[in-house]
Amino acid sequence: MLTSLAHWVQDTVAAHGLTAVFVLMMLEAACIPIPSEVTMIYAGYLVSQHTLVFWQAVAAGVAGELVGSLIAWTVGAYGVDAYLLRSARSRHHLELAHRWFDRYGTPAVFFSRLLPVLRTFISLPAGIARMPLARFIPLTVLGSLIWCTGLVFVGYEAGANWQHYQNQFHYLDYVVALAVVGVVGFWLLRRRRRALR
Repeated sequence: MLTSLAHWVQDTVAAHGLTAVFVLMMLEAACIPIPSEVTMIYAGYLVSQHTLVFWQAVAAGVAGELVGSLIAWTVGAYGVDAYLLRSARSRHHLELAHRWFDRYGTPAVFFSRLLPVLRTFISLPAGIARMPLARFIPLTVLGSLIWCTGLVFVGYEAGANWQHYQNQFHYLDYVVALAVVGVVGFWLLRRRRRALR
């Protein structure tokens, strides 16, 4: 039986420290569903063991989130965007996305950073709508700062009770799997609908 994703994340953070925290959080923010909960909570546990420093763990997580979010924003703005502009209907949808983000973009980007799964993918529609980076970056940093600080604190407080919390992480594998299936299913459904038009 394959080692669970949660245990792999923990092993990676234990072996590579802050570098692993940065890379794993970057991948998660770039729409690769690696559970940031495991990454940052385990980093917090390592803080309690005096292996990492609290503020450095938070900073590595936030920096990774920002870089990954900018990658996803760029894909949304220049990858998906270029595809959508091929038809008048798609241009109409893109204009709607622009208007939606003009109206709700600020709270959507900020609060999504505090929600599992949704936080992984919010940068794509922000990029598609060309949300200004001058607004996108501070919202991403602030939301990620709250998220990472909270998770590191949880891991730090877990301390001696880590084994109990660790045993619960295998449930996150199902969450990640559902997220992947949902995204792929949505993409295939949209592609099929376009083919039938």
